[in-house]
Amino acid sequence: MRSDVAILEADKTTDDAIEAMQEKNARNVLVSVRGEIVGIISKTDILFKVTSQGRNPSKVRLREIMNSPVLAVNPQTNIKEALSIMEKKKVRQLMVHAYAAVLGMINREDVLERIEQISLSLEDTALSGTPACIIDTKTITYMKDTSKVKFQCPYCGSPFDDKEALSRHIDRLHEETGILEGDYRKIIG
Repeated sequence: MRSDVAILEADKTTDDAIEAMQEKNARNVLVSVRGEIVGIISKTDILFKVTSQGRNPSKVRLREIMNSPVLAVNPQTNIKEALSIMEKKKVRQLMVHAYAAVLGMINREDVLERIEQISLSLEDTALSGTPACIIDTKTITYMKDTSKVKFQCPYCGSPFDDKEALSRHIDRLHEETGILEGDYRKIIG
């Protein structure tokens, strides 16, 4: 959620909205009348309702081009619900409010960008963190700095900090005995 929201009175001009968007690095401006939010204007609205029609941005008032009403959610709304509302209502942003106070704006692009960042972060963690056994080594190659590895799987090369973890790994994934744990039953029997 972006908490630094641009809010302008309805009698301000489109030029004022453009300036506020640039100042706040925002995609939209909330429009108010005597402090109450009554509409919203996005960069797309300015493009299609002002610029493409050859209208003068310094003469077009926000009340002339705003979208109303503003769709809003409360701070307890989860991301899935917010995205569902945006999809259903065919909008790209929602106002977040508590009672009469504007807390911020949430928009689809910011949410998807954050999801991508989290996904890449998890991918990096998976690749550099806990070892994962790659059984089909022809498909994927697992690489790790082996100079710091205490024990390494003889089958797949996965690194381990202790022999018990290595033994459990071999038992579970390579169907061998826990030789390092002293379990010789399957070898002898």
